[in-house]
Amino acid sequence: MSHAFFITASYALVLIGFGALVADAARRHATAKRLLAELDPRGDRP
Repeated sequence: MSHAFFITASYALVLIGFGALVADAARRHATAKRLLAELDPRGDRP
């Protein structure tokens, strides 16, 4: 196998890894936002 294949594969793995981190952070952020909205004592008021 060529050197370029391994370089391409390593970049792909890094991008997949960072993509997974971004997706997890977005999921956690959405969950925290919903929880804070439920706990907000002001209700609908700004």
